[in-house]
Amino acid sequence: MKITSTSCICPVLVCLCFVQRCYGTAHHSSIKVTRNQTKHIEGETEVHHRPKRGWVWNQFFVLEEHMGPDPQYVGKLHSNSDKGDGSVKYILTGEGAGTIFIIDDTTGDIHSTKSLDREQKTHYVLHAQAIDRRTNKPLEPESEFIIKVQDINDNAPKFTDGPYIVTVPEMSDMG
Repeated sequence: MKITSTSCICPVLVCLCFVQRCYGTAHHSSIKVTRNQTKHIEGETEVHHRPKRGWVWNQFFVLEEHMGPDPQYVGKLHSNSDKGDGSVKYILTGEGAGTIFIIDDTTGDIHSTKSLDREQKTHYVLHAQAIDRRTNKPLEPESEFIIKVQDINDNAPKFTDGPYIVTVPEMSDMG
């Protein structure tokens, strides 16, 4: 029988696991911790409340030079506090809020009302907040987000030092 170094390691690991299981957990068995709780040695229990992320949205983009008849849909803000009963009011402030960008204060849908040019401005910084319609108290802290203007190829190429003569062999790799 041939014994290799790897065949000797396995029994050692099994023994270490056994020792860990027998002695490691017995040492800590006097303190039992459940989810979101810390149990101190004196017997006091402290409950930790980790708030869930209340705001839900993806990165927002708007296509430049949009010429459609309707406002361009940008995205949707949504709070976990919103149960769909109309009790949550969404407020939008910042660059272009109310003029370039409008929000449906009940649904959180954001639309762009004007054609944008990326060469003039690449992004807009806005702030959103969700408040309770009845109490006017914030349900979520105000949050900043960015709407980026996506570039389209709307400018013809310019060759200022031309003419240029270039050849590209067939079956060339990209780049």
